[in-house]
Amino acid sequence: MNLIADFLMAAGAFSVSVYCLVLSRRLRRFTALESAMGGAIAVLSAQVDDMTKALERARASAQKSASGLDDQVRRAEAAAARLDLILASMHDLPEDSAAPLQEPAEDKRLRVVRRRSDRAALRVAE
Repeated sequence: MNLIADFLMAAGAFSVSVYCLVLSRRLRRFTALESAMGGAIAVLSAQVDDMTKALERARASAQKSASGLDDQVRRAEAAAARLDLILASMHDLPEDSAAPLQEPAEDKRLRVVRRRSDRAALRVAE
C-alpha cells in the first residue's frame, strides 16, 4: 500500500511541477507583454501631450490672426464708408468744372516701352 501511495505522490508532484512550468511560461509572456504594452502606452501618452500643446499653440495663433483680421475688416469698412461719402460729394459738383486739366497735344506721339523680364528671378522662383 505504501508503494501505491508513493507512486501517486510522485505522479502528483510531477503533474504539479509541469503545471508550475506552464504557469511560469505564461507569466513570463504576460510580463513581457505588459512591459511592451507599458512602453507603447508611455510613448502614445507623450505623443498625445505633444499634440495637445501643438493644438493649443495653433489655437492661440488662429485667435490672434482672427482678431487681426477683424481689426482690418473694421478699418476697411470705415475706409469704404469714407469713400462712399467722397463719391457722394463728387456727384454734387457741377458738370462744367470737370474739364480736363491738360489736353493732349496732337503732334506728340505716344511711345511704348517694353521691358524684358528678369530670367534669373524666374529661375530662382521655379
